[in-house]
Amino acid sequence: MQVPVQIAFEDIGHSDAIEARVREETHKLEQFYERITSARVVIGRPQHRHHKGDIYCVRIHITLPGAPDIVINRDPAATGAHEDAFVTIRDAFQAARRQLQDAVRKHQGQVKSHEAPPHGVVAALHPETDHGFIASADGREIYFHRNSVENGNYDGLRVGEEVRFSEAVGDKGPQATFVRPIGKHHVE
Repeated sequence: MQVPVQIAFEDIGHSDAIEARVREETHKLEQFYERITSARVVIGRPQHRHHKGDIYCVRIHITLPGAPDIVINRDPAATGAHEDAFVTIRDAFQAARRQLQDAVRKHQGQVKSHEAPPHGVVAALHPETDHGFIASADGREIYFHRNSVENGNYDGLRVGEEVRFSEAVGDKGPQATFVRPIGKHHVE
């Protein structure tokens, strides 16, 4: 880390044990991604309860080069939990680790891109033999069977209707294994 971790305590006295745990958790983050620029951790106890245990909150702000900052806020008001400072710290750093992993993957270009399934237009329907054909966007003709249509809605299909489909190689050429209408009355 380029700047040493900053640890602050709000409405709570300094604790060597809590500081040691925060440094340990921060070190784990550095082992995962060594280019962390800075980290600031605030441990607080916003209220003092006499009959039940105190509730702790932890805020973490991590700065990375060339990426958005990672900000974690484990606030007891939102969860109703965190009566143990060490559990709250663990939960906050687990969330930070997940966000750091996502940021690293994105930075390294490892984020999966989900391509839309191929689309086409219903070119022909043959209800007597329970099949039809789709004219794909690339000009091919794709066979499909009644059982391939989403929600069993084969009878609701119309020639010229736009569809999305999953394709496989069948015995006689390309075949749609799943067909989903995407017309104005259908939800995609």
